[in-house]
Amino acid sequence: MIERNLERFLFASRWLLAPFYVTLVFALFVLLARTMREIWHFILQIPSATESDVILGVLSLIDLTFTGSLIVIVIFSGYENFVSKIDEAAHKDWPDWMSKIDFTGLKLKLLSSIVAISAIQLLKAFMNVRNTSDRDLMWYVVIHMVFVISGVFLALTDKISGEAKGH
Repeated sequence: MIERNLERFLFASRWLLAPFYVTLVFALFVLLARTMREIWHFILQIPSATESDVILGVLSLIDLTFTGSLIVIVIFSGYENFVSKIDEAAHKDWPDWMSKIDFTGLKLKLLSSIVAISAIQLLKAFMNVRNTSDRDLMWYVVIHMVFVISGVFLALTDKISGEAKGH
């Protein structure tokens, strides 16, 4: 009886994660506000913008979009994996991938998104190379390579782990 009650208590504790996902929804609103500010700034710059300015502005918008997508992936996949399943039938436009992504897939999607965001930051630095120091460029490259190598190692370890389990 003690064991069963402890297990119920531990199982119910997963709901402590729900407020974390709610705060990520608020973070999505903050990111939306930042995106609106960025698009307004971008629109005001168009008449005098150079090609590089336009590319940098678009890259900033892509970066913000990837970050927002990353937040959505974490919210839904994390909630479904760790808190509770969401009734797909109640949502006719429910994306197929959401109910199929497990913790391993979530980690890989997260790291892939981080690599993409890092690549955009690196590209923005290269597009603005005249205003970026060599030291900063070196660190952008080093940090990006750490993310890329981490992603490759994570994918390899998950693949090896899956093969060891017979998947």
